Amino acid sequence: MPAAEAGLQMTGTSSSVSPVKRQEGPVRIGVVGCGNVMDGAYMPLIEKMRHKGSVKMVGASHTTEDRCKPILEKWKIPRYFSTYQELCHSPEVDLVVVLTSMTQHAAIALEALRAGKHVMVEKPLGINLAEASELVKEAGNSSQYLVSAPFVTLSPTFQIIHNRVRAGDVGKVCLARARYGWAGPDWSDWFYRPGSGPIFDLAVYCITSLTGILGPAKRVLAMTGTAQPERIVNGRAIKVEIEDNAQILIDFGEAVFAVVTSGFTMQKYRSPALELYGTSGTIQMLGDDWAPEGYELWQNSVGAWQTYYETDPHWQWTEGLKHLVECIGSGERPSVTPEHAYHVLEIMLAAKACGRTGQAQEIKSTFVPQKSQPAATGAESHERLHDRRRE
Repeated sequence: MPAAEAGLQMTGTSSSVSPVKRQEGPVRIGVVGCGNVMDGAYMPLIEKMRHKGSVKMVGASHTTEDRCKPILEKWKIPRYFSTYQELCHSPEVDLVVVLTSMTQHAAIALEALRAGKHVMVEKPLGINLAEASELVKEAGNSSQYLVSAPFVTLSPTFQIIHNRVRAGDVGKVCLARARYGWAGPDWSDWFYRPGSGPIFDLAVYCITSLTGILGPAKRVLAMTGTAQPERIVNGRAIKVEIEDNAQILIDFGEAVFAVVTSGFTMQKYRSPALELYGTSGTIQMLGDDWAPEGYELWQNSVGAWQTYYETDPHWQWTEGLKHLVECIGSGERPSVTPEHAYHVLEIMLAAKACGRTGQAQEIKSTFVPQKSQPAATGAESHERLHDRRRE
């Protein structure tokens, strides 16, 4: 049984089967979870959209009002909701943004969908397949949109690499590598408790990118462990209750393999975020997939590395919220789907299961990969740098 648990067998069908009516006027936003991610990442974006008239910030909810009062005052958020249920059922809210700890994601998102709201939830979609399948089923029966981070597939650089791979610019991709890690959080201990950890927090980016380019996975193997059994969080020592170190091998079928290196065990790195090795070339993303810095391309027919600068240095990893707001306004379906997020979750749970048991895990779910967007590649031409020194 994949990922050591039963769940919904996802098909490749589109997420919502009900028609979505184009919304007029600003989208009214309510946020659940007033932590660092809200304050430092999402509120600057919401404020920009508010100035453009596309959104209105209605209110927020947190564990207690006192704990989020500084953020409410800083961003002049007009209303505090004492519970997330109150926020989800408020007639003043169109879109619920879920920025809580991971174990709460699915329950809050499900409450919001059932209350008739659009939902954006931070990664992961859920922490087990049962709650995630319920969420995806609800989204499929709803006329509202559900999107889940990470939103790496929306970046211009990702889309260019995706298009080049699909166009055969490096031949058939046979091997791929992805990495993302750092030393680990020191501000909250829930990162080191069950239902969290670097696979859910970090490897999720790599797996989303790899599956976004190579398509659905077939099988997963992994080696995981706790390399640092004790951590210092908020000045005190805590016991680490989850794996903090992982090497994940993903089988995409037809002898296409990818490896993900991730953990709260990496101090610094200078390697590409993604590397895709094809039968006639190599393409690799510079920087991180959540903060791309361009890409490099080797083609045997050219015989030299071609380096392309980042086409949109201002792109942010929070852009999924902007994308969702635009889709609500236009009535178009988001390109980020809950089926993809579910598939990524199954892979992550499979990696955890294999790390415990040493047994390969079959992946049952699938999703419809994003279509190529030809316009993306055209934007790069004036950024091209041909570097013959690199071989």
